[in-house]
Amino acid sequence: MVKIKLMLLSDDLLLDYKRCRRRAFLNVFGDPQDRDPQSEFLLKLRRESKNHANNILNQYYPVYHRPQAERSNRRVDFLLAKARETEALMRQGVECIYRGVLLNSADPHWELSTRYFTPSRIILLGTASLLVKRSGKSKFGDWSYYATSIQLGRRPKPEYKLLAAFYAKLLGTIQGVLPPLSQIILRRRDTYAVNLDYWLPRMQQVVSECISMLSAQCEPEVFISRQRCSLCHWYTRCYENAKSQQHLSLVPGVTPKRYEHLQTLGLDSLESLAAATPAHFGEVIENDIARQLQQQALSIIENRPLLKVNGVSNGDRFLPTASIELYFDIEAEPDRNLDYLLGVLLVDRQTNSEQFYYFLAEKPEEEEIIWQQFLALIHLYADAPIFHYSEYEVETIQRLAKLYNAPTTQIELLLSRCVDLHAEVIASVTLPVENYSLKTLAGWLGFQWRQQGVSGEQSVCWYDRWLKTGDRSFLDAILRYNEDDCRATRHLKDWLVDFLP
Repeated sequence: MVKIKLMLLSDDLLLDYKRCRRRAFLNVFGDPQDRDPQSEFLLKLRRESKNHANNILNQYYPVYHRPQAERSNRRVDFLLAKARETEALMRQGVECIYRGVLLNSADPHWELSTRYFTPSRIILLGTASLLVKRSGKSKFGDWSYYATSIQLGRRPKPEYKLLAAFYAKLLGTIQGVLPPLSQIILRRRDTYAVNLDYWLPRMQQVVSECISMLSAQCEPEVFISRQRCSLCHWYTRCYENAKSQQHLSLVPGVTPKRYEHLQTLGLDSLESLAAATPAHFGEVIENDIARQLQQQALSIIENRPLLKVNGVSNGDRFLPTASIELYFDIEAEPDRNLDYLLGVLLVDRQTNSEQFYYFLAEKPEEEEIIWQQFLALIHLYADAPIFHYSEYEVETIQRLAKLYNAPTTQIELLLSRCVDLHAEVIASVTLPVENYSLKTLAGWLGFQWRQQGVSGEQSVCWYDRWLKTGDRSFLDAILRYNEDDCRATRHLKDWLVDFLP
């Protein structure tokens, strides 16, 4: 173990630690060559975050100052220069500072308790979105500053509040008085005031734990969480690690809390979990969940699908088969609250033929037009079941119906025809897969997308690039992807009909 002489604990590193300890560790000690290249979707999110901050500035703080220190070969020197400039602006009493750097040594101002040895020096660094002047005594004069954090999220997540408390503590050390408030401005420009009495002690505990982990230089255990890990630049490294050891986090349904319970019970491998009986689980894990996890592990080991035994007769489940069937998939842009493509695959089982119909909003304002076109097609086949994968399609129908004033009875009839294959799969069958996304299930069944490695996030990026460039090749790529999603849904439905009793 190499003693760390200088530890720089930044707000970004603290945020990573809060979300995933392993990610924070790898950011400090990992080989940069093992990092995944930045995805186009992540770059898009960063552009949107920057645009969001600029919009907030223009609306609320059109006159502001920003530290302009010159770049240096040593990052620490550059940050020190920006921190000195930030403090100089605070001494001048400017009204607003954008991306001011708050930096100070942790001792003796921070009450930190580390379980391991402490680095010779700990530097805490925060880059606050805004430092806003207010009346009140500080070492600078009859004014002080509080921090406002501009975030792209729609709700005040715990990690946002943690950072807000971090900025407040840094400010208190620098200006000699703790600010009475700290704020978060969210995507929809909602302003949220953080309860510092509650979050300051919790933030200091997290800082202490993070320093202890980094000081010990002990790499945290891998845990793959599909949603949390998808945009991480260490994903490939961690996934390969988990795959090589058949880690239980790759078993659908094993959450971090359930994993802790399984370890306590001595169920730390696929084999032990697959062989477990209800007596193994005791009262630690509910019977239904225990049965689900055991069956999932067994399915993976034997590499075969299993009918679920959950107290509901599988024979009671019914997947309709009709001469005409519709398979429905949507492409959406959450940032614009826009559904820009409604794709429908029409399958005629009498003629053994299929036809793909698409309703595409080439401009965002055309959403209502494609909604009406979609309804016109659906009503041509009033008896056809509508198969889809996930709840989103039903939620979208409800949203668009409300937005564009569709008759209630019409929409109720439409919704009664919808069949969510994801719900059918979850209720009736266990498959030897790592997750139950349409990509994973259809891929396991042998279906192949024409464009490999593409996701809904990539579709969003393509649509964004179409709006900016007018290059129709991006629309063509979206249509191919959506059509393949519809065909994959049909592929899954046909397999379910054959497999289920």
